[in-house]
Amino acid sequence: MARRLIDYSSKPPLPELTIRHGHLSNYERVYSNAADGGEAPDLARYLQTYEDIGASKVVVKARDLETTFGTVISNDDVAAFCRDSGDRFIGFAGVDPHKGMAAIRELERAVRELGLRGLNIQCFEHKLAINDKLLYPLYAKCIELDIPVNIHCGINFSTQSNMAYGQPMLLDEVMVHFPDLRVCASPPGWPWITELLGVAWKHKNVHIGIVYMRPRVLGIPDSGYGPLLQYGRTLLKDRIIFGSGYPSLSIERAIAEIEQLDLGEDLTNAWLHDNCARFLRLDSAP
Repeated sequence: MARRLIDYSSKPPLPELTIRHGHLSNYERVYSNAADGGEAPDLARYLQTYEDIGASKVVVKARDLETTFGTVISNDDVAAFCRDSGDRFIGFAGVDPHKGMAAIRELERAVRELGLRGLNIQCFEHKLAINDKLLYPLYAKCIELDIPVNIHCGINFSTQSNMAYGQPMLLDEVMVHFPDLRVCASPPGWPWITELLGVAWKHKNVHIGIVYMRPRVLGIPDSGYGPLLQYGRTLLKDRIIFGSGYPSLSIERAIAEIEQLDLGEDLTNAWLHDNCARFLRLDSAP
């Protein structure tokens, strides 16, 4: 029987859905050991991979970095891809917080007119801390629209932005001010893993995304991820969400490494599907 699966983070191999900018050039070096090598798949093979593994949903995220880096993955392009590729794909909007009311109006348009299902905020690419007040109107709008928000949390590898923008402790203040906000913090906060665990333990609407990392490192002693595995098995077992981070990581390899963590069948299903289904409020949620 095929395993239930939602991939919370994937980038289709299309130029309009790919950021190619100098601020991300260091990522190629950092993720070089995780890449499978060989020829990059075309769109048909990308779509067939998710068909073969039986993914019920795949989340694709837009990004508007016009003010800081002059580049965009537009909401219209993400919506068009999701529409053209079948109901397996779910889009998250991207807006530029530096644009003020225009960003709020664009988020509303993306949700109400384009059918996107969440908001993606990459704080290091906006050069804004998680608790920067420029983001507060967008957090409030997410609650009004009843959509979740993905917030980049933890280290970034851009040599043109600061790590401090993604420090998890800053999320605590946001959740104090917006307790109804549904958040997935991804990646999962390294090197401040215990900070993020504390924030998630305190705030019931905070989820943690196992995204853009090799899942196998959760079980490696002294990797810094040990507490995440411990709490992900216990107190926070219903709030861990899987995303392959493709193409930075192989879809099949990321899934296999989750399965090799010896979580047990119920917990593996929770991490790979059930927790995300509830977070996204899908019909398949248990």
